[in-house]
Amino acid sequence: MIHSLFLINSSGDIFLEKHWKSVVSRSVCDYFFEAQERATEAENVPPVIPTPHHYLLSVYRHKIFFVAVIQTEVPPLFVIEFLHRVVDTFQDYFGVCSEPVIKDNVVVVYEVLEEMLDNGFPLATESNILKELIKPPTILRTVVNTITGSTNVGDQLPTGQLSVVPWRRTGVKYTNNEAYFDVIEEIDAIIDKSGSTITAEIQGVIDACVKLTGMPDLTLSFMNPRLLDDVSFHPCVRFKRWESERILSFIPPDGNFRLLSYHVSAQNLVAIPVYVKHNISFRDSTSLGRFEITVGPKQTMGKTIEGVIVTSQMPKGVLNMSLTPSQGTHTFDPVTKMLSWDVGKINPQKLPSLKGTMSLQAGASKPDENPTINLQFKIQQLAISGLKVNRLDMYGEKYKPFKGIKYMTKAGKFQVRT
Repeated sequence: MIHSLFLINSSGDIFLEKHWKSVVSRSVCDYFFEAQERATEAENVPPVIPTPHHYLLSVYRHKIFFVAVIQTEVPPLFVIEFLHRVVDTFQDYFGVCSEPVIKDNVVVVYEVLEEMLDNGFPLATESNILKELIKPPTILRTVVNTITGSTNVGDQLPTGQLSVVPWRRTGVKYTNNEAYFDVIEEIDAIIDKSGSTITAEIQGVIDACVKLTGMPDLTLSFMNPRLLDDVSFHPCVRFKRWESERILSFIPPDGNFRLLSYHVSAQNLVAIPVYVKHNISFRDSTSLGRFEITVGPKQTMGKTIEGVIVTSQMPKGVLNMSLTPSQGTHTFDPVTKMLSWDVGKINPQKLPSLKGTMSLQAGASKPDENPTINLQFKIQQLAISGLKVNRLDMYGEKYKPFKGIKYMTKAGKFQVRT
């Protein structure tokens, strides 16, 4: 299965490696570096790279490439899902998953990886189980370990690993019993010059934070479950109940976990929450060009669009830009030709705009194509697909828990062509 794991930062340095079945030379990563050079952006590196004797499977998260080396043919998604689980575990353990944090906690990282894979095969991938096996680092524990020479490894086998519910530890007790669910949707879209939608799809997840005493049994129902397509569940969900009644029935893990992820790809179901009016023109005769864009809300159900950032890769012939924003701040890098405009919140009464001129190279021909505009934004308390939770019920325990549901929509790869 998985022979080795290499962690590579954005500048191409291997800063951590772990081997399970046999030691694979670092030189195998040369094939990965070649693919990285060919890709224009880090996200465009192929997830599966075949080499003469190995396959390299990678994911890119938090500006780190997690590269797994395998020698036999295995389902690629199986390995990619495991790599995502590794990243999520590091995030759960250390708060953030970044190069400095991994280097600071390198002993715990190796201990966790040793438990997650046994001879190259996934073993304990549930955060609850891992935290009983390997205690998360704290300042006090680090000081004690330094003085006594002990490690973070637990003394006994986790109780949950021996039960029929391996994702939940036994004997959980809380003074405040609460269950929170976050419905987070990411919209990917390509909008053409006239404002028509070329492609649009929604990737959604429901993240949960459940802190309940005992062994509760939860059911979660939706107003419109038929919206959900291509659904992937946490192992705790009873699939037969979902198939027959479209209700989520599960005994939840303790703490944070991803209950399900889903996909909405039907074009008519995907509402586009923002529009961009643009007028970008280059003239052959003069060394000046015109640049105007306005951003406005559309189909947001009255919710505010915030955290708006507009970026655009300008053509090589643009030397400089003289622009005036009606709100927010903008920057243009004459070297990389990258324009960035931090808009902030959109006020529907006074739409934000960015207007001005572009200085073009003298004598250079008009660019073949206009630049594309990329948008980032988020909308609180709105699931753009229209998904709504109907009710959450608990069985098996007598207390009444506090329940909360939060919705959020954000931009994934949202591109407007001009």
